[in-house]
Amino acid sequence: MKRIVKDPHTRRAEILEAAGELFRNQGYVHTSVESIIQKVGVAKGTFYYYFKSKEEILDAFVHSIVDQLCEEYQKIANDPALGVMDKVQHMLRGQSRIEAQESEWLNSLHRPDNRELHERVNIAIVLKIAPVLAQVIEQGNQESVFQVENALETVQFLLAGSQFLLESGLFHWDRDEQQKRMQTMQVIIERSLGAKPGSFSFL
Repeated sequence: MKRIVKDPHTRRAEILEAAGELFRNQGYVHTSVESIIQKVGVAKGTFYYYFKSKEEILDAFVHSIVDQLCEEYQKIANDPALGVMDKVQHMLRGQSRIEAQESEWLNSLHRPDNRELHERVNIAIVLKIAPVLAQVIEQGNQESVFQVENALETVQFLLAGSQFLLESGLFHWDRDEQQKRMQTMQVIIERSLGAKPGSFSFL
């Protein structure tokens, strides 16, 4: 049987996709390099040509997820036709659309055996998404929509706090408790950015 030779980009993407499916279905903790190799149907040497360890493929997978979101955010941030609040709303609504499409995958992040994966996603969001949001906040400063001195650091604190308290799955808030914290988060964001009260009521 003739061996199928694929270009490196395609092969790497296939390995990442297989790993992601296994992380979603059985958790990162219970996924071995051997199970990834078996699922994608490659030799062990092929896997290690692209990834040195399970931890390395985890990092690559996390960045592939966050880079997709970052690319969408950057397009919005660079759009000269949009005002600041339009950009903020487009970004958050865009994230909601991605979350709706990937709801099964995102739900799997809250599994105990995906804790490390979830934490790395949150870290990548703070490091990669925060600078794009800070770009929009700086525009808001120029347009007198916001009044904040340290845009990047402020956004990082807001992201990290909201991720841990509202999205980590650690606290098991009921619907009313979650809603109260969302309302409080709205007030914190508005005050942190020097925005008009109620300007983030769309959250």
